Amino acid sequence: MPSSQHSMDSISIALGAISVTTELVVEELEPHIETLLTAAVKQSSIAEQVVESGILPVLAQALRRKSALTILTARLVAELSREAPFRDSCFETGILSALMTLLLSENQELLLHASRAMGRICCDSNLQQNRLMRLGAVPRLVSVLLQYCENEALLSSCLLALCNLADMGEEDGSTLVWERRGHFDEEVHVFHGTLQHSFGFVSTATVVQLNQWSQGQYSVRVEVVQKCSTLLWKEHNRRQTGWRLLSFTCLGFFPKLYKFIKYSVRNIPKNRSRLKTAVFHTFL
Repeated sequence: MPSSQHSMDSISIALGAISVTTELVVEELEPHIETLLTAAVKQSSIAEQVVESGILPVLAQALRRKSALTILTARLVAELSREAPFRDSCFETGILSALMTLLLSENQELLLHASRAMGRICCDSNLQQNRLMRLGAVPRLVSVLLQYCENEALLSSCLLALCNLADMGEEDGSTLVWERRGHFDEEVHVFHGTLQHSFGFVSTATVVQLNQWSQGQYSVRVEVVQKCSTLLWKEHNRRQTGWRLLSFTCLGFFPKLYKFIKYSVRNIPKNRSRLKTAVFHTFL
């Protein structure tokens, strides 16, 4: 039997077994969830099958229970969250609210998968962003971020989720490198996520700033800024027609970068311009 056919059969068997379960017996469900997780990591086309099988409420229930299935299911949900069919169904099936309960956990691996899933679910979706904010995602993400800021993977995941909630995420965020900037007291926390483009003329940065106004009260400011190299800035000042030429020729190969530049090509102050800003006010 071809390996692809064997894989499809294994997925079908796993979906069938999970869909008819009446109790979350770890020994029975664990191998089937592992089968789905392996398939989700290796291929990007099983989310529709998972949704159509009707197992999402079962996965939501597994997320809420404290068992050996919880982390495994959270990993699966984080992988499935890459795909639109899953993201579109996760609210009605209880997945979103289950992920919110996971953000109260003290298990950092569980927090990582939950925040990663939430960031992917709300990426480029105003509907899911609004849903998560109404559920209280911002204060919980900020709380996790402040409590576990030494965990780089978890820090990056929470920051990306906040950026996606503000509709300022950088796709999956895997190419963003975050670092803490400046020497601030405990009332101010600033994080810069940078993505340096290979040709070196222009780079963008995502800035997340947390300001504590009073005990348990924070504002979360998210900005996307653009920085131009000295060479490009001098050329812009010397001959603006050169900018026009660059925008419509060289930047044709970098459509996303061109989208950034076209909003800020005029009157660039001090080699840096603000592209977007969002501010959340939250209580922890």
